[in-house]
Amino acid sequence: MILRGISEREVHDALRKGTKRTQEGKVVAAYMYFEVVYVVRREDVWVITVQFRW
Repeated sequence: MILRGISEREVHDALRKGTKRTQEGKVVAAYMYFEVVYVVRREDVWVITVQFRW
């Protein structure tokens, strides 16, 4: 994530503050200039991918 310019802190903010929608059983959180695709299993959050919103 850091290699592409998105820090772990920004991903955490996206999970908390981002606009969320579901897509094929996954949650997509859009925040600032990127999106985070993740799945919630029990109490754990599994980040699948982080992508730019261009």
